[in-house]
Amino acid sequence: MPDTDTLTTRGWRGGEGRVALIACGALAREILAVNRANGADHFALRCLPAILHNHPDRITPAVAAEVSAARAAGYETIFVLYADCGTGGTLARYCAKEGIEMLPGPHCYAFFEGIDSFAAREEATAFYLTDFLARQFDAFVTEPLGLDRHPELRESYFGNYDTLVYLAQTDDPTLTKKAEEAARTLGLEFERRFTGYGDLAAALSSSR
Repeated sequence: MPDTDTLTTRGWRGGEGRVALIACGALAREILAVNRANGADHFALRCLPAILHNHPDRITPAVAAEVSAARAAGYETIFVLYADCGTGGTLARYCAKEGIEMLPGPHCYAFFEGIDSFAAREEATAFYLTDFLARQFDAFVTEPLGLDRHPELRESYFGNYDTLVYLAQTDDPTLTKKAEEAARTLGLEFERRFTGYGDLAAALSSSR
């Protein structure tokens, strides 16, 4: 299993299967867990650095470069394990042009909870964490926003939120504690919802 810092900053590759999965590093653990549960060994996982989410304009070019590399390596079947993820539709347009399937929905929060269920909640004042983001809260939130140095900025960034919702993929008390600590750091109420792997599991099952 790749370590979290590697998935955040450098990305990771694993597997020698015939289908290339080009994924966000934030999904690596979940993808590997689903594939193990399904007995799927026909995937080659090529994860891009998860920190690209802090610069969503870089996601589509990075995916395009990885698609080119996968094709050059001889992969004929490629599946992009990103949702829109803040790309403003550019990733969907690229995948459509290239004839490549990608995950549906706006972001990983939606496909973990279930796209329809997530949309029906209409939670405009919720800030979300997944298992990965609970592990990497400082790397994705505290440090980039400068809250470790200037905690007084908290209200400017999070004043319009009222609840931190932890969408848990696993039952891990350590991660729940980390998520609760993140809620306290941001001055938000805390809610935990167990989602499991949500629509990600179905998407991987269909990519055979």
